[in-house]
Amino acid sequence: MKQRWSMWALAAGVLSLSATAFAAAPTPEMISFSCAGCHGTNGGSAGLTMPSLASQSKTAIVDAMKKFKSGERPSTVMGRLAKGYSEADFNLMAEYFSKQKFHPTQQVVDAAKVKKGAALQEANCSRCHLEEGKEGKDDTPVMASQWLTYLQMQMALYRVRQAQDAGKNGREGQAAVQGRYRSAAPFLRQRQIREKTT
Repeated sequence: MKQRWSMWALAAGVLSLSATAFAAAPTPEMISFSCAGCHGTNGGSAGLTMPSLASQSKTAIVDAMKKFKSGERPSTVMGRLAKGYSEADFNLMAEYFSKQKFHPTQQVVDAAKVKKGAALQEANCSRCHLEEGKEGKDDTPVMASQWLTYLQMQMALYRVRQAQDAGKNGREGQAAVQGRYRSAAPFLRQRQIREKTT
């Protein structure tokens, strides 16, 4: 009986070791699957408040995930999700999404607002968001063709940070900062998108 028990224990040990030995490390695509629910398959967002991750720079994605994890970047959900991943996981995600094809959104835009936003984007955003927002400099995300609602949310957060920095200049400085970015969103969302003809 004792010999039979030992054989079962030995067989169980061998099976558990062999399963561990043959378990493959997660691929970048496997890790990205958990992002698809909000950010879309292959990083092409279908949600108005969710950014597309496809074709974003690897550096921008890793930087954002680290900031979500540390709490430096405010969020409702991403901070909690990021805590479940390691820096190696962030790199795998970023590797995958940075290689995905750009995902243009289909939105109707107001041509007059686009024209006004173009000048604002050039004057205020083009140093970091290159090629009319279609490319990012280093860790700066691609903003072109993101959903309007998402762009408005991000610009509001950016204005808050800028207003905090301008707080030394009083209300006039804060109002100027807030007004500066308000009209750039329609321009950025229309990049590679059809324009409204009316």
